[in-house]
Amino acid sequence: MANKNKNYRFFTLILLTIVYGFNFIDRQIVGILAPFIQKDLDLTNTELGLLIGFAFAVFYTTFAIPLAWLADRYNRVNILSIALATWSGFTALTGLANNFFQIVIARMGVGIGEAGGSPPSHSIISDMYSKEERAGALGFYSMGIPIGIMVAYFATAALLGSSTDDVDWRKIFIFLGLTGIALAVLLRLLIREPKRGAMEFDEIVEIEQPPFLDSLRVLLKIPAWWAMCFGIAFGSFASYASAAFHTKFLIALDPTFNFQKLVIILGIINGVAYVGGTYFGAKLTDKWAQKDIRAYGWLPAIAILLCLPISIGSYWVSSVEMNLIWSALFLVFAGVILGPSFAIAQTLAPIKMRAMSTALFFFILNMIGLGGGPTFAGWLMDVFKENFNELDAMRYAMTVTFCIYIPSLVSFFLVSKVLPKDWENAEKLNLKSIKH
Repeated sequence: MANKNKNYRFFTLILLTIVYGFNFIDRQIVGILAPFIQKDLDLTNTELGLLIGFAFAVFYTTFAIPLAWLADRYNRVNILSIALATWSGFTALTGLANNFFQIVIARMGVGIGEAGGSPPSHSIISDMYSKEERAGALGFYSMGIPIGIMVAYFATAALLGSSTDDVDWRKIFIFLGLTGIALAVLLRLLIREPKRGAMEFDEIVEIEQPPFLDSLRVLLKIPAWWAMCFGIAFGSFASYASAAFHTKFLIALDPTFNFQKLVIILGIINGVAYVGGTYFGAKLTDKWAQKDIRAYGWLPAIAILLCLPISIGSYWVSSVEMNLIWSALFLVFAGVILGPSFAIAQTLAPIKMRAMSTALFFFILNMIGLGGGPTFAGWLMDVFKENFNELDAMRYAMTVTFCIYIPSLVSFFLVSKVLPKDWENAEKLNLKSIKH
């Protein structure tokens, strides 16, 4: 029976990871197809940045909080299934947009749907894996990011030719949207709602539901939680900005490079480098943290320190091939921070606030990272274009943008300082919430 339960929870983890992957397929596909969407709809770099960044992020982050409140109280599988069907439907509608206003509305709808994705998923995983296994499980789940990005590149390559002259970006959005709706149906049929708090203590009769505002005040008073949120948010600011304009940069760097081949290579790089960094970063954190809990801060800090020079260097190389090599190395270290950050968000939160913890965590991460990164970089490119050609404008804009890694580094160093006390306090707080 125990083995059967382990098989089921791993199957659940895989399916939740696939759902999370669809979340990032949708986000990445906009960046991959950005040059063609921009040309077709006649968008400026600033409008493109707003489309990928703020227009999506503001709805994604705002709706995540009420949806997380529901996930902390009602069936999380139902909420996740409905959310997946909603964002997939709006993904399909994105392919029908004919102007900036219409595509912004579609992206807002995607943001609302995706708001109901991660909070219930994180909460479900935390109720199926103990705190000793949680960083590894959430690290596995976070591989949905690089896997989704990889699939986005492969799907794009499969649906277009080697030339950039005639790319049907609309067909790609419609195909992915309909596929996501089918996945939502499978999720609802195959996954069961787990018992809340089941992995915290051996015997649980009932978990006391604290008042919402009381729990929220407790969560917001945890220094390590705040430091982790800002650490990953500033790091994501740079990563999302780069992802939004990477394809556009490579086309400008070498317009003659076979586009289909380029997309396939980018997919492989994300599938190997980003997945590898995410997986081994989570496993290394679990192992290191057994000896020193400060590993949850130290390992992401080291990764961010390495990301800074690598990311800047990748935009100043003279060939597509060199950029791809630097980008692969960058993705390895960018993936390392995901597992430790997700584990902190869940472990430091009261049991009945885990979905809300993820929602608030993603509110900070995505308003700063996803909302700010592409928007800021796109605006900066238009500023630099007044004095430089398009390629150099992108180089200068991204160089300035990558400096945001400095406050990210400081934030993760702070995590390593305050986490031991906060971790101990979280264990005591959860113990008090249990009625034996």
